[in-house]
Amino acid sequence: MIFITAKFRVKPEHAEDWPAITADFTAATRAEPGCLWYDWSRSLDDANEYVLVEAFADDEAATAHVTSDHFKTAQRDLPPHLVETPRIVNFKVPQNDWSELGELAVK
Repeated sequence: MIFITAKFRVKPEHAEDWPAITADFTAATRAEPGCLWYDWSRSLDDANEYVLVEAFADDEAATAHVTSDHFKTAQRDLPPHLVETPRIVNFKVPQNDWSELGELAVK
């Protein structure tokens, strides 16, 4: 799978509204056949930073995502709400779901 984590520093005046600002894009991405998950979280240390954790089944699914109409719309509509270009970590990993964190196993 393609596993991606990205950090978005949102302008303070848009931080509270970020979930609504990204709602259509998030819903459309989650509906893509190759999307395994697409989850937003808000930083505990910086209220203006959102972290996106997303995964796609394979290269084909990731390519379909970045060439979709909703992605092109996001490229146009989201940057005016941001302080800087989002930062990203993007890797292929040989699995298709979350693994258990054995060191904190619930017994």
